[in-house]
Amino acid sequence: MNILFNQKFRLTVGCAGLLLVSLASSQLYTKSKTKQLTQQNQSFTQQENFPSLESQISFTSNQANDSLTSRLQNPFLAQKTSDEIIGKENPFSSPQDLLAASAPYPVVDEFKKYKFNINGSQVITPVKLPSSKINFNQRDLLTVLVNTRKYFQDYASEDPDILRTGILATQGVTVPDVLKTLDFMIVVLKEDIANNRATRLQDPKFINTNFRVIKWSAYNPKNKQQKQLRITKYAVFIHPGSRQKTSTFNTAIYSLKDNSNNDKFYTKYTKQDVLSGIYEPGGREFGKVTSLAYLTRTGLEEALMQGTILINFTNGYKAFFNVDRNNGMSYIRGLKATSQKRYWYFREVDAIKGYGYKIDAKISIKPGVTFAGDVLNIGLGKVIVIEHTKGGRKHLQMGVMADTGGAFLPNLYQLDFLAGIFKNQKEFRQNISQLPEYATAYFLVKK
Repeated sequence: MNILFNQKFRLTVGCAGLLLVSLASSQLYTKSKTKQLTQQNQSFTQQENFPSLESQISFTSNQANDSLTSRLQNPFLAQKTSDEIIGKENPFSSPQDLLAASAPYPVVDEFKKYKFNINGSQVITPVKLPSSKINFNQRDLLTVLVNTRKYFQDYASEDPDILRTGILATQGVTVPDVLKTLDFMIVVLKEDIANNRATRLQDPKFINTNFRVIKWSAYNPKNKQQKQLRITKYAVFIHPGSRQKTSTFNTAIYSLKDNSNNDKFYTKYTKQDVLSGIYEPGGREFGKVTSLAYLTRTGLEEALMQGTILINFTNGYKAFFNVDRNNGMSYIRGLKATSQKRYWYFREVDAIKGYGYKIDAKISIKPGVTFAGDVLNIGLGKVIVIEHTKGGRKHLQMGVMADTGGAFLPNLYQLDFLAGIFKNQKEFRQNISQLPEYATAYFLVKK
């Protein structure tokens, strides 16, 4: 009986043990399978979400931009912009920042239409600035910095294009970072000028300590071997002119009237149509525009190409005239100037003018410290240092991207340097012969 009981007890314990082992194995298998399925689902989710990376970059950038816009529109909050928005460091502190850094950047044209994707690491990389003095005129740089910063303050709500972060978003750079950079440089320059000393912004050690330095490598779809930026030069030329048409001064520059904002008649006409005399007495659109001055054909072409002209009138009056609005026809890269269909209408201005969404809002700029470039894909207000070697020595030149042009949309391989005001092409060519055709470029962003 006792033996029988022991056998039954052993049998019961054994069955219970087997049951426990079976249950444990089943649970382990279930956990393993669940983990495997979860990993698969995550993988599928990542694959499904990959096409939306561009929209996530846009979303991340727009979050900062929306915050900036609301503060700039609110006069009570605008004063706090530097302290509360611009003053914040922007390391990759969020999943959105990390995502933006690894995602491709969608390049757009002047009509903000998608052209192609590019990985930010192909174009921009963090580095240190070379140890050579940085050249620029302190007061002229201060003027352009202040005027560019004021443009953000005054026109952010009217001109949303300036709130585009551009390709530097892939390095975590935001519009508030750009404004913080401008603000800091303005303070430093004002202090140094007031103390009658060479500015600290010319010292590469000061720059490397206080700024992120981001190298810009050229990306030219037509020349993949190009690594340095092409540095073209533009200028303001002084030309004689007349208020009335003469045998010498027979080519007009025109101004659109205020009602042209509603009546877009001028978008129907090419440059060749205008030069055929449609706005002159007897022309089919006579009276629709105002003639500002009459130049030689060479004077007109230089005014159209450079964007600004200084006219010495036969009656002794002189004034700057700047491009205002164009006929909406694209600039065709590679086509000679006289064959371009794009035509610009002008307005009289009080200084050399750079970027602006309308003529009355354009930034007043200075030669030697101003670059024109791709504002939509690089961004207004970027502070740039270009480096080239001359006579075996490195030369560094600082300026602000405060201008643009049809040749730069899109363009990730070129900058246009405002060289100065010149009497003629010969004087201009002599000046720019001292400047580089290609250079290494660096963005400066306040840490």
